[in-house]
Amino acid sequence: MINNPRDALFKEDYFHPGHPLCPGCPGGMALRWIMKVLGRDSIANVGATCLCLPTHVYPHSLEIPSLYIAMAPSPAGISGMSAAIRILKRKGVIPAEKRITVFAISGDGSTADIGMAALSGAAERNDDGLYFCFDNEAYMNTGIQRSSTTPQFSWTFSTTKGKVQRKKDLPKIMAAHDIPYVATLSVAYPEDFVRKVEKARDMGPGFKYFQIHGPCPTGWRFPEHKTVEVARLAVETGFWSLYEVVHGSFNITYRPRKRLPVVDYVKLQGRFQGLTAQDIRTLQNWVDEKEEGPGS
Repeated sequence: MINNPRDALFKEDYFHPGHPLCPGCPGGMALRWIMKVLGRDSIANVGATCLCLPTHVYPHSLEIPSLYIAMAPSPAGISGMSAAIRILKRKGVIPAEKRITVFAISGDGSTADIGMAALSGAAERNDDGLYFCFDNEAYMNTGIQRSSTTPQFSWTFSTTKGKVQRKKDLPKIMAAHDIPYVATLSVAYPEDFVRKVEKARDMGPGFKYFQIHGPCPTGWRFPEHKTVEVARLAVETGFWSLYEVVHGSFNITYRPRKRLPVVDYVKLQGRFQGLTAQDIRTLQNWVDEKEEGPGS
């Protein structure tokens, strides 16, 4: 157990630099921290997303066994791997006491849209593993098309006048499956990030779900050096909330001392260029409703 989450940030790296992710991509940060916590005794399956580039394009950066899998079935990868490990332990091939962590990571389109049925099935069965949704709020790897987690009014190449619908609240949908652990993560808050991953790792068998807020400089239209700033503003304005749901119990893990206005967040991003004052008020009202709802 890591008593101080900061200690995990100085542990050995199993995700190495030199990968082909875009400059400013938060995916490299997220994978590095995940691997610092899960370590060598883990197995990954990576959906067809931006993150398959550093993990499966030679020379790859991930120093553990991993499987490249299509967009839809990455949750099924958890199901199959965890079942195989259970059988091998029963046969004595793997020591019964050896902890091997199975995890999957895939994009928001894979998770919330194409792979939703497989994800719900793995959660309903409570298969043993950690699932990370890398939520950059669009299909970035295939050309910046909208997904169901794209925010309202956001520009993409398939919503050129702005998306009409609100963002799908996937963490709450997953919490409704009554799984042991659900948490939201941000690359701007590394200690909160590693503490939650460590907690899930040490909880024992069961399905654990994480949603990583991943600002994308390319798709969101902001300078690549502002990734952490944009990620932090998302939390400080309430556009993205940091919380966990432990066996059904909701807990906010970070609350801004004074919430900033939403305009401070959206004005940095070209994907929100052209928003009217009414659009910004609509987004502010959505944040206010969300922050004042159950568990606030």
